Amino acid sequence: MDSVRQRDGGVCCEQYQDGIAGEFEDVSAMAQNFMHYPTECRYNHRGRVIFPSFCYSMGFMLRVLFVGISLATAVVFKQYRNLTAPMPVPDLNMKQYWGPGDVKQYKEDTSIKPFKVSYDAAVIEKLRGKLTDVPKLTPPLDGVAFQYGFNTNRLQDILKYWRTTYLDKWSEREKFLNKFPHFQTQIQGLNIHYIHVKPKVPAGTKVLPLLLLHGWPGSVREFYDIIPLLTTSSKDKDFVFEVIVPSLPGYGWSQGSAKKGLSPSEVAIVMKNLMSRVGFEQFYIQGGDWGSLIGNYIATYFQSNVLGVHLNMCSIMTPLSYPKMFLAALKPSLFIDEQYTDFYFPLSAKFANIIEETGYMHIQATKPDTIGTVLQGNPVGLAAYILEKFSTWTNPAYRNLPDGGLEKYFSLDALLDNVMIYYLTDSITTSQRIYAEALASDELKKEIDRIPTAVPAACAKFRHELFQQIDWVLKDHFTNLVQSNHFEDGGHFAAMQLPEVLYKDFVAFIASIQK
Repeated sequence: MDSVRQRDGGVCCEQYQDGIAGEFEDVSAMAQNFMHYPTECRYNHRGRVIFPSFCYSMGFMLRVLFVGISLATAVVFKQYRNLTAPMPVPDLNMKQYWGPGDVKQYKEDTSIKPFKVSYDAAVIEKLRGKLTDVPKLTPPLDGVAFQYGFNTNRLQDILKYWRTTYLDKWSEREKFLNKFPHFQTQIQGLNIHYIHVKPKVPAGTKVLPLLLLHGWPGSVREFYDIIPLLTTSSKDKDFVFEVIVPSLPGYGWSQGSAKKGLSPSEVAIVMKNLMSRVGFEQFYIQGGDWGSLIGNYIATYFQSNVLGVHLNMCSIMTPLSYPKMFLAALKPSLFIDEQYTDFYFPLSAKFANIIEETGYMHIQATKPDTIGTVLQGNPVGLAAYILEKFSTWTNPAYRNLPDGGLEKYFSLDALLDNVMIYYLTDSITTSQRIYAEALASDELKKEIDRIPTAVPAACAKFRHELFQQIDWVLKDHFTNLVQSNHFEDGGHFAAMQLPEVLYKDFVAFIASIQK
């Protein structure tokens, strides 16, 4: 009968020479592989060690586990490398046709035509009639300001001002809108509108070309206060700008696409073609909202053409952008100056505000034509829908104010100028379609932010902007981020709200890269 004794597994196994349990030539190596786990050693009637089955099974299991972990690690690492590896700039179709009908029938008119904002008195009087025949508006709940949306008591006051004071001086407002030279030209099947301001400066003054890009629900009107600052000589700069301010396709006096697919990355190509049309192969960019994203894409696709890009809504979307934000949330002081922590964190509060403020985005990304039909030709609904954004996107605390804080930074004339552009051009539907195109699978799978751009970049971060990302995240894409400044005031419409602040930050950026 076999005897059983407890021994160290390694010693036991090393004693095994030619036992009947198996055929192993290198017993010590075998024992090491089995990690010397304590086990039972069985002996036969001659005193020879019978190789313990437990030692063999544990060693086999450890080998399998080690191989499994190694394979899993390799797979994870490979996936990580695939997801984070820089992507090249793709081949671009610079002539994609977005106009109506068959491209075969299209011949591009490359001429540049002067344009003037002008509407017949009948159009204005029809609008006045609509503002007079207003349906009964549901009053706000007791004690509610803008928490449920646009306060209808405040809306009644604005509609009255619009119907009387504003429309009574429409000729003045029309003249104001025409204070800068306007033009139209045909790009990829679309009539594109733009403002082009050339500075009046002495010979020898350095003049830099600049593309200004707006977003939704803004327009070229956002830049009317900053344009003179940019195009006029001043002591704070030894250069001036020649400014091109386009209405994005489908916005204002720029024609909307007749084809699916005019996404932000495709708009970037249209804008690059526009700059070539007006004579600039190299230029600077400043943009916010969609203008920020489109400006980013121009600086990514056309890196040899863009001399610098300054954005006031900097964000990227890569496989690491959100994991990095979550990681930074654990110990923000390791990633940002402590005084700016609340620009980004806590994430729970930031995401809660985004959810509250982006209900519009979901419907515009899924059913833009439905909400567009509701608003088009409907000045009351259009004003409420657009002006609400100029309240809570300027400062979320304005939800608690009965007047929405609209006139803290903006005049009613300026706000209504912007609404009038959407109303008179019937562009609300076409302006909203960019949301559907931006979130379409064909656009998302391009993963443009995984293409690094070496163009000098700057971010102006205003405290009440809807969404902010830390520089550690942004530098994955903007590899030459040379300026990133925080501002204690300001919101989403910085060019219109704080034109001098935005101007100074932009000029500081240009001066730094000019050196």
